[in-house]
Amino acid sequence: MIWFTSDTHFGHENVLKFTDRPWETIWQMNDAIVDSINGKVAVDDELYILGDFSFKMTAQDAYGLRKQIACRRIHLVPGNHDKDWTQPAVAGAFTVEPPICVLKIDGQKIVLCHYPMADWQGMGHGSWHLHGHIHSGGAYNEFNRKQGLLRYDVGCDANGHSPVSLDELREWFAGVDEPCDRVKWPWWVNETGDRQVERELAAYKRKEQS
Repeated sequence: MIWFTSDTHFGHENVLKFTDRPWETIWQMNDAIVDSINGKVAVDDELYILGDFSFKMTAQDAYGLRKQIACRRIHLVPGNHDKDWTQPAVAGAFTVEPPICVLKIDGQKIVLCHYPMADWQGMGHGSWHLHGHIHSGGAYNEFNRKQGLLRYDVGCDANGHSPVSLDELREWFAGVDEPCDRVKWPWWVNETGDRQVERELAAYKRKEQS
């Protein structure tokens, strides 16, 4: 079985606040997330972590947590908070992948990256894009599906602090009737909520649709 997760943020006390994680201390969080991974991912399974494994920890302490995870085959797609896992003292922790990692499993192309993309390789031909970084909660994934976007936040905070299996993702994306072959740029511009920008974008959208 193949599994995906992201943004465990082991050791990062502030993540408890800005993501409303249900623990009082990072020690409780660390133990609970390790237990959650071990409860689903078997020793001989394969796990892809799409960045931000730890933060505010030394590489050695983070490696100690990695050793508590039973799965032997763990791939790390680096995020913005990750250590240099190629240094000799911790080089055995993960198989470190490139920042954009493309898989093909049983004919399904899957584009992995820590960061969400507006467009990705093979988008117009049914490829999936899995990412983390945004600590979105489940609503984001549901909105993607409603728009026909084969994009999914595999991060802890969007999936009950647990990994997501390849089979679960297959079932999720099976609910997309008409996959979107591209994301139009006007829907990605106004991230600040600026009202004037929103008015101008609304006018642009109306013009495009007329």
